[in-house]
Amino acid sequence: MSVERVNPAGLAPPAGFSHAVVATGSRLVFLAGQTALDADGKIVGDTLPEQFERALGNLLAALRAAGGTPADLARVTVYATDVADYRAHARQLGAIWKQLAGRDYPAMAVVGIVRLWDEQALVELDGFALLP
Repeated sequence: MSVERVNPAGLAPPAGFSHAVVATGSRLVFLAGQTALDADGKIVGDTLPEQFERALGNLLAALRAAGGTPADLARVTVYATDVADYRAHARQLGAIWKQLAGRDYPAMAVVGIVRLWDEQALVELDGFALLP
Protein backbone atom coordinates (compact mmCIF):
# COMPACT_ATOMS: atom_id res chain seq x y z
CA MET A 1 0.00 0.00 0.00
CA SER A 2 1.18 3.49 -0.70
CA VAL A 3 -0.20 6.96 -0.24
CA GLU A 4 1.34 9.74 -2.29
CA ARG A 5 0.49 13.35 -1.44
CA VAL A 6 0.49 15.59 -4.51
CA ASN A 7 0.81 19.36 -4.11
CA PRO A 8 1.45 21.00 -7.50
CA ALA A 9 3.62 24.11 -7.59
CA GLY A 10 0.96 25.98 -9.60
CA LEU A 11 -1.57 25.83 -6.74
CA ALA A 12 -1.54 27.80 -3.50
CA PRO A 13 0.65 26.10 -0.87
CA PRO A 14 -1.53 23.75 1.18
CA ALA A 15 -1.85 24.39 4.91
CA GLY A 16 -3.38 21.55 6.86
CA PHE A 17 -4.38 19.50 3.81
CA SER A 18 -3.01 17.99 0.61
CA HIS A 19 -4.35 19.03 -2.80
CA ALA A 20 -4.51 15.42 -3.98
CA VAL A 21 -3.81 12.00 -2.57
CA VAL A 22 -3.01 9.03 -4.79
CA ALA A 23 -3.56 5.80 -2.91
CA THR A 24 -3.05 2.18 -3.84
CA GLY A 25 -3.91 -0.73 -1.62
CA SER A 26 -6.32 -3.54 -1.09
CA ARG A 27 -8.83 -2.40 1.54
CA LEU A 28 -10.95 0.73 1.32
CA VAL A 29 -12.32 1.86 4.70
CA PHE A 30 -15.23 4.32 4.80
CA LEU A 31 -15.32 6.17 8.11
CA ALA A 32 -18.70 7.37 9.36
CA GLY A 33 -19.10 10.90 10.60
CA GLN A 34 -17.73 11.31 14.11
CA THR A 35 -18.63 14.07 16.54
CA ALA A 36 -17.48 14.65 20.11
CA LEU A 37 -19.65 11.84 21.49
CA ASP A 38 -18.30 9.95 24.48
CA ALA A 39 -18.93 6.25 25.13
CA ASP A 40 -22.29 7.12 26.74
CA GLY A 41 -23.47 9.00 23.64
CA LYS A 42 -23.09 12.48 25.13
CA ILE A 43 -21.32 15.41 23.44
CA VAL A 44 -18.12 16.30 25.32
CA GLY A 45 -16.60 19.78 25.28
CA ASP A 46 -18.04 23.26 25.01
CA THR A 47 -15.55 24.74 22.54
CA LEU A 48 -14.73 23.90 18.94
CA PRO A 49 -11.14 22.81 19.76
CA GLU A 50 -12.36 20.51 22.54
CA GLN A 51 -14.97 18.95 20.29
CA PHE A 52 -12.57 18.73 17.33
CA GLU A 53 -10.06 16.81 19.44
CA ARG A 54 -12.71 14.32 20.57
CA ALA A 55 -14.23 13.95 17.09
CA LEU A 56 -10.81 13.35 15.52
CA GLY A 57 -9.98 10.89 18.29
CA ASN A 58 -13.23 9.04 17.58
CA LEU A 59 -12.50 8.98 13.83
CA LEU A 60 -9.00 7.60 14.46
CA ALA A 61 -10.35 5.02 16.94
CA ALA A 62 -12.71 3.72 14.24
CA LEU A 63 -9.83 3.66 11.75
CA ARG A 64 -7.57 1.75 14.16
CA ALA A 65 -10.37 -0.74 14.86
CA ALA A 66 -10.48 -1.38 11.11
CA GLY A 67 -6.72 -2.03 11.11
CA GLY A 68 -5.54 1.37 9.88
CA THR A 69 -3.37 4.23 11.04
CA PRO A 70 -3.63 8.00 10.48
CA ALA A 71 -1.12 7.66 7.62
CA ASP A 72 -3.70 5.56 5.75
CA LEU A 73 -6.23 8.41 5.57
CA ALA A 74 -6.88 9.46 1.99
CA ARG A 75 -9.77 11.90 2.53
CA VAL A 76 -11.36 13.71 5.49
CA THR A 77 -14.29 16.11 5.37
CA VAL A 78 -14.88 18.46 8.29
CA TYR A 79 -18.41 19.76 8.81
CA ALA A 80 -18.45 22.89 11.00
CA THR A 81 -21.46 24.79 12.31
CA ASP A 82 -19.37 28.01 12.40
CA VAL A 83 -16.66 28.30 9.74
CA ALA A 84 -15.50 31.67 11.14
CA ASP A 85 -14.88 29.98 14.51
CA TYR A 86 -13.07 27.16 12.72
CA ARG A 87 -10.82 29.66 10.92
CA ALA A 88 -10.20 31.56 14.17
CA HIS A 89 -8.97 28.33 15.79
CA ALA A 90 -7.10 27.01 12.73
CA ARG A 91 -3.66 26.98 14.40
CA GLN A 92 -4.99 25.21 17.49
CA LEU A 93 -6.91 22.70 15.38
CA GLY A 94 -3.78 22.09 13.29
CA ALA A 95 -1.80 21.41 16.48
CA ILE A 96 -4.47 18.93 17.62
CA TRP A 97 -4.31 17.22 14.21
CA LYS A 98 -0.52 16.94 14.39
CA GLN A 99 -0.67 15.57 17.93
CA LEU A 100 -3.23 12.88 17.09
CA ALA A 101 -2.68 12.15 13.40
CA GLY A 102 0.81 13.40 12.54
CA ARG A 103 2.05 15.67 9.79
CA ASP A 104 0.83 13.78 6.71
CA TYR A 105 -2.46 15.37 5.72
CA PRO A 106 -5.10 13.67 3.58
CA ALA A 107 -7.11 15.53 0.98
CA MET A 108 -9.48 17.62 3.10
CA ALA A 109 -12.41 20.01 2.93
CA VAL A 110 -14.19 22.12 5.53
CA VAL A 111 -17.91 22.53 4.89
CA GLY A 112 -20.09 25.02 6.74
CA ILE A 113 -23.43 23.61 7.81
CA VAL A 114 -26.48 24.84 9.72
CA ARG A 115 -26.45 22.13 12.38
CA LEU A 116 -25.50 18.54 13.08
CA TRP A 117 -27.64 15.60 14.24
CA ASP A 118 -26.70 16.25 17.87
CA GLU A 119 -27.66 19.88 18.49
CA GLN A 120 -24.71 20.44 20.86
CA ALA A 121 -22.19 19.23 18.25
CA LEU A 122 -20.05 21.96 16.67
CA VAL A 123 -18.02 19.75 14.33
CA GLU A 124 -18.13 16.37 12.61
CA LEU A 125 -15.42 14.54 10.67
CA ASP A 126 -15.80 11.70 8.18
CA GLY A 127 -13.50 10.22 5.60
CA PHE A 128 -11.97 7.19 4.03
CA ALA A 129 -8.68 5.37 4.20
CA LEU A 130 -6.87 2.86 2.06
CA LEU A 131 -5.23 -0.03 3.91
CA PRO A 132 -2.72 -2.57 2.61
